[in-house]
Amino acid sequence: MSGRMRVVFDDGGRAAAGFAGRAGDCVTRSIAIATGLPYLEVYEALSAGCREQRVTKRSRRRASARSGVDTRRKWFRDYMASLGFQWVPTMRIGSGCQVHLVDGELPAGRLIVALSKHYTAVIDGVIHDTHDPQREVHCIAPNRGQALRAGEWINANGVCSISRRCVYGYWVVRGDPCDAAA
Repeated sequence: MSGRMRVVFDDGGRAAAGFAGRAGDCVTRSIAIATGLPYLEVYEALSAGCREQRVTKRSRRRASARSGVDTRRKWFRDYMASLGFQWVPTMRIGSGCQVHLVDGELPAGRLIVALSKHYTAVIDGVIHDTHDPQREVHCIAPNRGQALRAGEWINANGVCSISRRCVYGYWVVRGDPCDAAA
């Protein structure tokens, strides 16, 4: 079973750009980290896109570079393409989780990884973020004599496993060897 990834504290240049306090700016930070672009430049580009985005029944609020970007929008995909990135989905409807945020399950290179309600930068297998986004949940199910799957074991309480954080997909620079998985 793959192990935990190393984490490096990195705010993507947010503090140096004069921003303080807490914010839901993980998309902005992860793009700044993975591309090496100044935080303020990424923030302003995402803010411009968010201003053009209309509020719908689903969104109910105006998205912003500070409090959350709707990464499903066309303008966002166009922005990422303009930076030279390509989307690589790792999960499809009905497929279940295929890739986890653990060592060895993501390709090398500069990645912007989509998780549930969070984006993080992963550079050559090392997470760059303001916190550790890895999740590790120890699960126990009743032992009914069923065959064990990979990563499961039995103890006195039942069948045990560790559930890791699922990766929905990642952005990778086009032409990078990593995008061969697409």
